Amino acid sequence: MSEKKLVNILYVEDDLDIQAVAQIALEVVGGFSLRTCSSGSEAIAAIEQGYTPDLLLLDVMMPNMDGPTTLTELRKLDLTMHTPVVFMTAKVQSSEQDYYFTLGATGVIAKPFDPMTLSGQVQALWDKVN
Repeated sequence: MSEKKLVNILYVEDDLDIQAVAQIALEVVGGFSLRTCSSGSEAIAAIEQGYTPDLLLLDVMMPNMDGPTTLTELRKLDLTMHTPVVFMTAKVQSSEQDYYFTLGATGVIAKPFDPMTLSGQVQALWDKVN
């Protein structure tokens, strides 16, 4: 078990209101450094420009490029080939969750999430793989 600390999170979410709540929850409550992107293509561009996240936090349902497709594309890049990923979604039936795990997800966080516990959930999932 390495003692790598979770600092930088790349959060891909198309809803600006949810982005804002998550940013407060993760930065103010959790003390993490958050980089938000509103689309999968924006996230890919951020990585291609050299941003190196410790964790990927991906919304599942987004227009144009959904979370699973975004993950597939991020896995093709050296900087995010092995980065742990957590999906955030309202679709949390066990069959859907099983699918996210087959994609390599470390975990799934249900939406709507509780802003006061989000950073703890993210940290717990990080601790599971580090």
